[in-house]
Amino acid sequence: MEIAIVVIFVLGYLGITLEHSTGIDKVAPALLMTGLAWACIAFGLDDFTAWFDPASHQLMDGTGGTIDYNSLGHTDRLNLMEETLLHHFGKTCEILIFLIGAMTIVEIVDHFDGFSTIKRYIKTNNKKTLLWIICILAFILSAIIDNLTATIVLITILRKLLTKNSDRIWYAGLIIIAANAGGAWSPIGDVTTTMLWMGNKVTTIKLFQLLIIPSLVCMIVPTFLAGFLPAFRGKFDIDISDQKQNPRGPLMLYTGLAMIIFVPIFKTVTHLPPYMGMMLSLSIIVLIAEIISNTGFSMNTIGTQDGEHSASPTFKALSKIEMPSILFFLGILMTVAALESLGMVFMFGESVQSTMNNNIFVMLLGASSAVIDNVPLVAASMGMFNMTDFPTDNAIWHFIAFAAGTGGSMLIIGSAAGVVAMGMERIPFFWYLKNISWLALVGYLCGSLVFYFIGL
Repeated sequence: MEIAIVVIFVLGYLGITLEHSTGIDKVAPALLMTGLAWACIAFGLDDFTAWFDPASHQLMDGTGGTIDYNSLGHTDRLNLMEETLLHHFGKTCEILIFLIGAMTIVEIVDHFDGFSTIKRYIKTNNKKTLLWIICILAFILSAIIDNLTATIVLITILRKLLTKNSDRIWYAGLIIIAANAGGAWSPIGDVTTTMLWMGNKVTTIKLFQLLIIPSLVCMIVPTFLAGFLPAFRGKFDIDISDQKQNPRGPLMLYTGLAMIIFVPIFKTVTHLPPYMGMMLSLSIIVLIAEIISNTGFSMNTIGTQDGEHSASPTFKALSKIEMPSILFFLGILMTVAALESLGMVFMFGESVQSTMNNNIFVMLLGASSAVIDNVPLVAASMGMFNMTDFPTDNAIWHFIAFAAGTGGSMLIIGSAAGVVAMGMERIPFFWYLKNISWLALVGYLCGSLVFYFIGL
């Protein structure tokens, strides 16, 4: 059954990577492989010889206070499987609820056209100056509202500044690099960093201390080099047309950003899980949005026809949540959990540690994230290293956060920010490979070198 589960994972992952070729959304193979993987575990429960205890982060072989899995009967093994499944599902749902809360806040801000406020601060018509402004904004925004959303926001703003797609794709390429770099040093800036943070592998303060400078270098070096390219020389025409803006936009933008920043502070002070802080922040944003729009929900609206909530910013925000992405993360994380439960991930990690240096492995992991989605890579790496040898805030966890977050910039399909930019601006894969990938590689290597001297 172990071989069958590995085959299911490989085939499912192949289906995910071939999404653009097959036309089948990646959520389908992700959910299919998690269902089949856990079904195989249920059918082969009596034949397995190893089981990984997620609570103690050890193989259940009778050592270290664990129970010997081989001594358990069918009923005990069935109970153990249910407990393990519930444990992994609970941890996965913590991440998903957190992401849903963050997405909703961003959509509420966008409902009030809050992000257009940023455009008011861009007053230059120099292409090189605009490059630095956009990259700095991408670096900062991605640390607050995540790299995917920051990319969408800034490309939307670019469309109001630059009319030619041939000009915008150069800026979009640098936005991808800057946004991924900015997301790496923030616990809420990238899904993989959020996973490490919520898994108690890293803390907010230490993450900032160790990764802010390497991430800055990863953004600054490519931006500096790009400034010498012909695409960023000269000036562009500014659109002076006076577009009507929502007067509530600035209020919702600043409030939304403040509430998202509040989440890691809330966790540090209360020691409650991050999703609790996100729910609190979301409730405050929803309350303000409903009061401003004067469309608060009431008991009289229950049972009314569809469309009567259409004026509510909360209802509109929830209707625009990217549920396929949420379900994709669910499928990926629960499939990796299946592999981890049988001890495969842990034993693979032990073999890796015995054959190569951990830092080299993490560097390869970062490079692999340009081809393979970084979510399962980080999920697997979290099960490879035990908490005894690699406790919370060990340098290896921070290096994984940096490598997985920034390595994906080397290919346009290597990160969520790259994929969304590719779709919005129709950036050709080989154009990015030729013109932007080398900048991302230089930034990745320079940032890794800085981290080596700071954190390792």
